[in-house]
Amino acid sequence: MTIAAESRVRTLSLGYSPCPNDTFIFHALVRGVVMAEGVEFEERLEDVETLNRLAAEGALDVTKVSYGAIPQLVRDYVLLRSGGALGRGCGPLVVAREAFGEGGLAGKRIAIPGRNTTANLLLRLHAPGAEPGIEMVYSDIMPAVARGEVDAGLIIHESRFTYPDHGLVKVVDLGEWWERTTGLPIPLGGILARRDLGEPAIRAIDDALRRSVEHAFAHPADSRDYVRAHAQEMDDAVQQQHIDLYVNHFSVDLGDEGERAIHELFARGRAAGIIGQDVPSPFI
Repeated sequence: MTIAAESRVRTLSLGYSPCPNDTFIFHALVRGVVMAEGVEFEERLEDVETLNRLAAEGALDVTKVSYGAIPQLVRDYVLLRSGGALGRGCGPLVVAREAFGEGGLAGKRIAIPGRNTTANLLLRLHAPGAEPGIEMVYSDIMPAVARGEVDAGLIIHESRFTYPDHGLVKVVDLGEWWERTTGLPIPLGGILARRDLGEPAIRAIDDALRRSVEHAFAHPADSRDYVRAHAQEMDDAVQQQHIDLYVNHFSVDLGDEGERAIHELFARGRAAGIIGQDVPSPFI
């Protein structure tokens, strides 16, 4: 590559979580296996609520965020069609030490993985009478419930596979509730790009991200070490369960059904007074 060619390459910040679904999806993109013309990426791995806050500060060029946070961000960011987490049977759970009915959520101290997470938006839609949640890093929630520091916990990511190991029981599956009441897949997290990058760059990034997902599916062994290095305490079997649950055809492209699910989530949030009425479309 010539010096002139190198000078045209922009380095963009790219935020995503250390969870296996994200590292599986983004591996080919950040390691240069697939590329967006004129762009290279510098990754920043954080938990999803930290990413939500960084996006609110405009600190990241491209980033994974919760769908629950997107209405606050769409004036500065646009939603990409590839790379997100949206599907069926993959929603957040409310867990506790002992079972109690869904109606028993009112008055309970519930640990949540962040005020702006999709999980918290779903909890507020499902149980509008519940107390405001107590924010914790998602990995701290199950131990806090098990120790009795809170009455219940709203869990995400790999926690849906491991909560019985903490002696906890399921109170409600919010994804199951969403699917039953809407007939749609559940939107969990999407990928945003700064609007001021310009439409040509945004479309090139989205295309490269789609190719990164397709490469991950076609060559799953390529990302294995990268996934394992960031997967914290998960064993290989749980890592694969995580990937299988959260990475699917919606991660390649949202499609019409994915778009409908996103619009339904925002419509319900507006009807409940959680999301403002003047939020623009998140898409280009």
